[in-house]
Amino acid sequence: MYKVLFLFLFSIVSAQYYRFVYEYTMKPDIHKKDSAVTDYMNLDTDGRTSYFYNAAKYERDSVYQEDKSYAKLLSAKTFDQNLGYIIKKDYSGKAIQLYDRFKTANLSVSGLEAPVWNIQKEFRTLHNIYCQKATAQYKGRIWEAWFSKEYPVSDGPYTFTGLPGIVVQIQDSDQDHIFTLTQVKKIPSVFSLLPKSGKKVSFAEYRKIMNGFTFSIEDIEGMNIDKQTGNADLQLKGGYTARFGLDEMKKFKNMDAEISKRLRRTNNPIEKD
Repeated sequence: MYKVLFLFLFSIVSAQYYRFVYEYTMKPDIHKKDSAVTDYMNLDTDGRTSYFYNAAKYERDSVYQEDKSYAKLLSAKTFDQNLGYIIKKDYSGKAIQLYDRFKTANLSVSGLEAPVWNIQKEFRTLHNIYCQKATAQYKGRIWEAWFSKEYPVSDGPYTFTGLPGIVVQIQDSDQDHIFTLTQVKKIPSVFSLLPKSGKKVSFAEYRKIMNGFTFSIEDIEGMNIDKQTGNADLQLKGGYTARFGLDEMKKFKNMDAEISKRLRRTNNPIEKD
C-alpha cells in the first residue's frame, strides 16, 4: 500500500519527470577479466512507466532524427555495441519489455522477469544516499543491491525492479556487471524514440540472433574515410558506428571475418541462463 500510494503521488506531483543516470561497468569478454568497459545508461520515469537506455546512443539517434546528418552522427559520442537495447517497464501491470535492433530489423521481447528479492536488515550510505541491502539469485548470477526510499519509485537499471525504492548500486558476485547511480535530475519529458513496431521474439531467440552476427558489405549504411586521422568510420544499418584504422585494415586477410570478430557481442551477458 505504501509503494502504491507513493507511486501515485509521484506521478501526480511530478510536473517534470525524473532521469536516473547510471554508470555501468561491465566485462564483455569472460576470458579477459581485465577488459572492463564503462558506459552510461539513463532510466527515465514518469511514475507509471520507465525507459532504460544508453545515454550516448539516445543523443546520437536524436541528432540523426533532426536532419539525417551523417557527419554529425560520426562526430557524436560513441556507445558500446552491447548496449543498443531499450527496456520499458509498465509499473501497473509489472510488464517488462526489451527492444533492440538487428541490422534493419526491430526486435521486441516481452515477458521479461524481475528478480525475486531478499531484503536484508543491513544499511549504509552510498553517494550521500541512505540505502538498504537486498540480494537475489537471478538468471544464473547472485546479485547484491543497495536501494533507497529517498525517491518514491520502485525501479532500477535493466530489469532490476520490484524493490521498495530506487536501486542506487547493484553488482553480481563476480563483479562482471556493476551499475552505480551517479545523477538524479528532473527532465521536461521522458524517452521518446521507442520503436513503433518490431518482430516479436522470445528472449532465447533474441540472444541467438544477436550472437549470430556476421558482417557483410550490405550491412554498411555509410562510410567516412579520414586520411588525416588515418581512420575509417563505418555506419551500420543497425545504428552502430565502428571505427577502424586504415593501416590495420590493409592487413586484414578477410575483411568481413575481421569486422565480424570486432563487432561480436559479449560472451559474458547479464543473464547467464
